[in-house]
Amino acid sequence: MGRVIVIETDLDFARSLSYRGETDYLIVHHEDSAGDVGAATVHLQHLNLGWAGIGYHYVIRFDGTIERGRPRDAIGAHAQGLNYCSIGIAFSGNCQDNEPTEEQLEVLPKLLADLKDNWPDAQIIGHRDVADIAENPSSATDCPGVKLYDRLPDIIEQVAIMRGDCNESIRS
Repeated sequence: MGRVIVIETDLDFARSLSYRGETDYLIVHHEDSAGDVGAATVHLQHLNLGWAGIGYHYVIRFDGTIERGRPRDAIGAHAQGLNYCSIGIAFSGNCQDNEPTEEQLEVLPKLLADLKDNWPDAQIIGHRDVADIAENPSSATDCPGVKLYDRLPDIIEQVAIMRGDCNESIRS
C-alpha cells in the first residue's frame, strides 16, 4: 500500500475472526449515516447488534481519512454471500441522498489501486451488485447509494490508469 495512508484503529473484536483465502471482490459501501462516522463508531454500532465488530475493512471519512475496520485479511461481514472472498470499503455518510465529499472521491481510487496491487484480478463493485453475483435476491440493497454508485465506472477507470492497466473492464 503506497498511495494512501490507513489509520490503524486496533479495534477489539468480540469473537475471533476467520481469515480469507481469496479476494475476488472489492466492494464499495456507504455507511448510510447522517454524518461523518469513523471506524470506532461503526465498530460499536455493530458490537451492539451482537456482531463480532465492524464488518467493513476500511471506512473513508468526510475529510478523506481512511481508517482500518477489520484486519485486511480477515473475512468481513458486509456482503452476504461474498464475505469470504471480498474486502469492504465504506464511505461515511448517506450517498443515496447526499454527494460524497471530494476528499472521499479523491482517496477511494488510490485505496482501490493499492488493493488491486495485491489482488489484481479482484473486481470493484458496489454493494448493490452483490445480490446478483451471490444469486441472493433477498439481499438486494441500494448501497452504496446512487450518488456514489453512478461514479463507480469513472472510479474504476481512475484505478486502471493509476495501475497502468488499460485492459481493466468495468464490472466484468
